[in-house]
Amino acid sequence: MNDFLPILAIETSDSICSASLFFSEEKYFSAKITLKHSHSEKLFSIINSVVEQAEIQKHHIKSIAVSAGPGSFTGLRIGMAAAKGLSQSLNIPIYLVPTFEAIALQIASISPENSEFIIANKVGKDEVYFAKFQIKANNYIFKEELKIVPINQLKSLADNIMIYGNADFNSLVLYNNVSALSSPEPEFIAIWASKFGNSVDVNNIDYLEPNYLKEFVIKEKKL
Repeated sequence: MNDFLPILAIETSDSICSASLFFSEEKYFSAKITLKHSHSEKLFSIINSVVEQAEIQKHHIKSIAVSAGPGSFTGLRIGMAAAKGLSQSLNIPIYLVPTFEAIALQIASISPENSEFIIANKVGKDEVYFAKFQIKANNYIFKEELKIVPINQLKSLADNIMIYGNADFNSLVLYNNVSALSSPEPEFIAIWASKFGNSVDVNNIDYLEPNYLKEFVIKEKKL
């Protein structure tokens, strides 16, 4: 995997726009900004920032890891487009990183062995992206695979375990054991890629798409 280091990691699945230039778990440079609808405007500034922090040139980057969803339709498309453009200009491969698994890897780094947790991020008003995990050997396993569920089922699925995400927990009277963590730190995008990722060659990136998990429907505005 060292042939693909440093990795430039891009995370735009939620309201936080972030990037990391990752050399190892002991050496990486990350930056992020929390500003709604700013991804298209700020992403390349953030990327330039981490490259400058690392004191290298862009042509020294060996690969790109991008958060592939599920998450914000617009954010994911911006991140994917940036990753493809950089891949082509630098002639380097891309790693597609499942967003919920990168979050789970981050949670596993700070959680006790065998503990279980749920990630629940909003899809729309009435649905959430949902997955259940358990910590095993500083890593994670799926207890329930990623899926979309009605938000009114979330309370029964939570079952008094730790729950992470940006779903509307208040409306479900879920106050305890709740964390607002809904997207991974960008360095965990890179860590996931370095541990588990399969690279996509620059010649095969044209049809790469985020994992929306649900078809994007444009709603017509009534006049």
